[in-house]
Amino acid sequence: MAMGNRPEVQTAPAPIAALDVSLLAQQLATALARVPFRRPFEGPSSLLSNLGISVTREVIRSFMGYASSLRIPEFRSLELVLDGICQWMMPPFVRSLDVESHPTEFGGVPGILYVPRRRRPVGVILYLHGGGYIGTSPTMYAFFTARLCRETECATFVADYRLAPEFPYPAGAEDASAAYAELVALGIPRERIFLAGDSGGGGLANTLLLERPEHIDPVRPAGLVLFSPEVDLRLDEPSVTENADRDILPWNIPTTAYLHGTDASSQPLAPLRADLGAFPPTCVTWGGDEMFRDPIRRYVQRLREAGVPTDAREFEGMFHVFQILMPWADDSREAFRHVRTFIHRVVAAAPPLAVTTLTRKLVA
Repeated sequence: MAMGNRPEVQTAPAPIAALDVSLLAQQLATALARVPFRRPFEGPSSLLSNLGISVTREVIRSFMGYASSLRIPEFRSLELVLDGICQWMMPPFVRSLDVESHPTEFGGVPGILYVPRRRRPVGVILYLHGGGYIGTSPTMYAFFTARLCRETECATFVADYRLAPEFPYPAGAEDASAAYAELVALGIPRERIFLAGDSGGGGLANTLLLERPEHIDPVRPAGLVLFSPEVDLRLDEPSVTENADRDILPWNIPTTAYLHGTDASSQPLAPLRADLGAFPPTCVTWGGDEMFRDPIRRYVQRLREAGVPTDAREFEGMFHVFQILMPWADDSREAFRHVRTFIHRVVAAAPPLAVTTLTRKLVA
């Protein structure tokens, strides 16, 4: 469910929500009008791809800036509208990928489970969606996570974990822990369980490995898959300012709603300061133009220094979570191929995965 559907969460009256949606449309129209003045055909890719990058950058940045300016109830109402649109639009795209989707829950955490049609899954992915720890929903990620399911041939559960500011840290980590614990309890071989996420969801995946040993140890996942992960909430690396004009993220990235007074340098929230030696094999992809570029580079370096098998790929000229926002781009396709190769390599020698394990859960 979207956060606005939770009984504890307040939403705005319908007239205010309607006004907010109309103002958002104006904001996006203004963003599109700016594109011709941004030298949209310049860049490292083809002319058409460069235009797509420029349009996506302007529109998403404008959307994020506008959404983050709203009062919390209005933000949740806007999110409900977008979630409802995605519920209507996404099912045909999911079916076109030869993937089935099923609303379900693991460990009391609701979400959506994607399963390949007519193929036995080679593994299971617990996916933690991005959104800066404050927004989006599994439904909004439907096309990306269904494609991840198809490309990797893994059953993929997208957890609808609790979000800030209504539920600040550590609520999201607790939900991720509970979902992971039930996957393990179902008897799925650990050699076929993967933890994955993008942006804030990637940060949450790191927190889960660093903070919740009662659920993860000694049954750690077979691998960690991260797309443009948040790995340093201090936001003090050079790329945060150097790439602020090229990324889709707002230059004033909000973190206080999630931290709620917690020290951003504490170990569960700061993998750059933690011991990563017990991490599973890790696959990371990110863009060279994103504000998180430098922290991610240091994160990859620390993984390798800790002896963790690490597949890492930086894509020149790409912004934050380009893999999700521009699925048509050649770099996005290459990122998916990179992840698919990583997962299939990890599960090559793993015990078989009984498809009935997942089928029982769906029937229940």
